[in-house]
Amino acid sequence: MLKPDLPDQRLSLLETLAAYTRSSAWVEFMEDRKGMLKPGYLADVVVLSGDIEAVPFIQLATLRPMMTVCDGRSTYET
Repeated sequence: MLKPDLPDQRLSLLETLAAYTRSSAWVEFMEDRKGMLKPGYLADVVVLSGDIEAVPFIQLATLRPMMTVCDGRSTYET
């Protein structure tokens, strides 16, 4: 529960995604090879059943993985 006398310190969805991607690569000193979907960069990718930016927050848990790609090869497909 948020208290009126304390500032809201929750991260937005995009801030959270950046923390898990770009910021994590920066901490590893690998921002020149990881952290973004960019040609030549390393990436593990999950394709979800819906758009996480369009789905209401309360429904994020209903999204399911449709495909995962690790090291350039598909490791899961529905």
